[in-house]
Amino acid sequence: MPADQILKRPTTLESRTELQKLNERTRTIFRQIVETYLATGEPVGSRNLARTLPMSLSPASIRNVMSDLEHLGYIFAPHTSAGRLPTEMGLRLFVDGLLEVGNLTEDERKRIEAQISVRRTTNLDKVLSDAGEMISGLSHCAGVVLADKQVSRIKHVEFLQLEPGKALVVLVGDDQSVENRVIDLPAGLTMSALVEAGNYLNARMRGLTLGEAKAKIEAELVTAKAELDALTQKVVEAGLATWSGGTDDHKSLIVRGQSNLLKDVDGLENLERIRQLFDDLETKQEMAQLLGLADKGEGVHIFIGSENKLFSLSGSSLIVSPFHDQRRNIVGVLGVIGPTRLNYARIIPMVDYTARLVSRLLT
Repeated sequence: MPADQILKRPTTLESRTELQKLNERTRTIFRQIVETYLATGEPVGSRNLARTLPMSLSPASIRNVMSDLEHLGYIFAPHTSAGRLPTEMGLRLFVDGLLEVGNLTEDERKRIEAQISVRRTTNLDKVLSDAGEMISGLSHCAGVVLADKQVSRIKHVEFLQLEPGKALVVLVGDDQSVENRVIDLPAGLTMSALVEAGNYLNARMRGLTLGEAKAKIEAELVTAKAELDALTQKVVEAGLATWSGGTDDHKSLIVRGQSNLLKDVDGLENLERIRQLFDDLETKQEMAQLLGLADKGEGVHIFIGSENKLFSLSGSSLIVSPFHDQRRNIVGVLGVIGPTRLNYARIIPMVDYTARLVSRLLT
């Protein structure tokens, strides 16, 4: 599934523009509805709002405002004559424009630092697994980590023709690891073109990680700086495509703490939602594509409910942040996944701080 089909959500700027269209009274009532939902999970009615709002309004006046918010699609009534809950669009509006992100406590910082730094001398997979376990425990959600599998740098690349139209691509790492892929060759390709493709890649990939090399060569191909004939360029592009992992062979997906998602589940409807979420977490390729969207920029990324098609049935939220290697290249993302009723104010700084610590470890 293409990435643009996995995710469809408004930008932060669009949300803030919509928020500015609401007057102060409407924003205050909307904020109270969302904050009550995040704290209790329960719908809130006009009488309860009248008692808790920082302004004096009658239940009738509040109901008029709630009716307007419902018409705009920001809140809804789960049952007839019930109070109101925020919709996913309302949650997005709140997170982008009204959420006040808190700070981690000193104890939380020390706990994160202790569990991350204790693994400095062990392998990267163990560090990332522990990071996923730790952030799951702190957030009481499932922890997810997606990272490049390979940590070695490229030593040699070679193309070997197997039969007409097929070639074996051999990728050798500086840790003596070897990976093989079979690619399709364009019609009319000569052996000299295969040699030229290998020489071209070796001159540019040696000493780089696969991610670094891929970015460098793709940039050359886009800007037409690659001095290759058309057939040789197709061979290079085929090699890049297979190494990038259409099946995400170069990505390691770690999920920890799924049992946290079963806590406080009441009713068959919610249990079915969690079952669907477990199924989603097993869909490695689409999970990798979704998490890979966080590679597009710095900072914390938040995906709410059906904004992404992967979680459209389970109605889940994902909060992730990228981490970097010593060259400031993004090599993975980590974060948490859970129901849309997450403690966003607490989890956002937690994810951000953990990703920064992992980056510091890698540098």
